[in-house]
Amino acid sequence: MSVLKDFVNKNKAQIQEDLINVVKAESPTHDKKLVDECGILLIDLFKERLGADPYVHVQVERGNHLCFTIGKGSKKILILGHFDTVWEKGQLPIRIKDEKFYGPGVLDMKAGIIQSMWGVKALCDNNMLHDKEINFLLTSDEEVGSGTSRDIIEERAKESDAVLVMETPDSGTGAAKTGRKGVGRYHLKVKGKSSHAGAHHEEGVSAIKELAQQIIHLENMTDYEKGTTVNTGVISGGRRSNIVPDYAEASVDIRVKTMEEAYRMGQILTTLKPFTPGIELEVEGGMNRPPMERTETNVELFHKAREAALETGFQLEESQVGGASDGNFTAALGVPTLDGLGVPGEGPHAEYEHILINELPGRTAFIANFIKNL
Repeated sequence: MSVLKDFVNKNKAQIQEDLINVVKAESPTHDKKLVDECGILLIDLFKERLGADPYVHVQVERGNHLCFTIGKGSKKILILGHFDTVWEKGQLPIRIKDEKFYGPGVLDMKAGIIQSMWGVKALCDNNMLHDKEINFLLTSDEEVGSGTSRDIIEERAKESDAVLVMETPDSGTGAAKTGRKGVGRYHLKVKGKSSHAGAHHEEGVSAIKELAQQIIHLENMTDYEKGTTVNTGVISGGRRSNIVPDYAEASVDIRVKTMEEAYRMGQILTTLKPFTPGIELEVEGGMNRPPMERTETNVELFHKAREAALETGFQLEESQVGGASDGNFTAALGVPTLDGLGVPGEGPHAEYEHILINELPGRTAFIANFIKNL
């Protein structure tokens, strides 16, 4: 362990510089040009640091996805990350203050990419990779649901003995994640009948009134003990205040802990009945990501990570969280998956997004030690 720590500490200035450069290469998901420019920088880094040539999954609308393979052996480990961010170019200032590194995507999740790249480099340069094949998969559309990368993620996962997801640890605790909720995205459309709001109010059938009733009905299904939440995040409808509205719509977010609950909630959403005669309902959507359930294999992988952390010099806890990641896909396949292995910090998707910059070397040594022990 001391060899890995010494290597990381010797190179910590370069590790930090690499991270700064990748964060400066801003990569908002919807801007393919910028995302691909960031991807080119990552290709250059992986070539320089690990001698790894990429396999590029070229995309038309989204940024290209990148795969790198390092080492050979019977143990295959998939390191999963994404380099797209929620921030538009220039929206979030980049700065280091009070031992905190602020910047777009530094926490979610460019620090985890650099951390794992240097962790594998520490193993390679010290002849400690042993009988392992390390596959990095860096995707470009995680922030919008992984529509173009899911098949690639699942294909790579099926070939792997373990998946390490380099997303941010749990905020405040720095815990790894053995469970994540599944995410359902539904769109509810309501059709009614318009009429004059004064002269012929009784002839109208209000789509907005119906939508309001449906929203209350759905949100009352939130059950914190069960881990199920329902949130109506966007609504619209109507044309003028003096017209009974004949149309309204809403976007609904569902979070669940188990596939059984995902099925139950899906059945409820897709079989909604109108409260009002004369109303037509249409529901689109479904589960965007399956739950990452806290399975025995995920917990076993966590125990190995905890041992590696203790050897590195810190206590690693586990958590189950409401947010989803690409680890949801791999865990649902039954592949041992551990998430939240990145650098601690706070504020993913918030203007104060940051990592604790002094944690970067220690977490880099940790991930190297964890991989070595697998």
